[in-house]
Amino acid sequence: MANIKSAKKRVLVAAKKTAQNKAAKTHLKTVLKQTNAAIEAGADNKEEMVRLAMKEIDQACSKGILHKNAAARRKSTICKLAK
Repeated sequence: MANIKSAKKRVLVAAKKTAQNKAAKTHLKTVLKQTNAAIEAGADNKEEMVRLAMKEIDQACSKGILHKNAAARRKSTICKLAK
């Protein structure tokens, strides 16, 4: 553990942000799995799930959790599967 007060604070802030990012990534993975399952099953709410997945991917990208190219790749893959 650091000795300087500001360094101690940075350690705490970094841990908090890491937890938030991990929670957001986990939520994104869950939504993507649910969307893939809905697409494969041909569920009635397939379009709604695809729309939700796009929204979640865009939010993760805007928060810096996903790189913009990775977000575009995931969105493209979902659209391709949905068709």
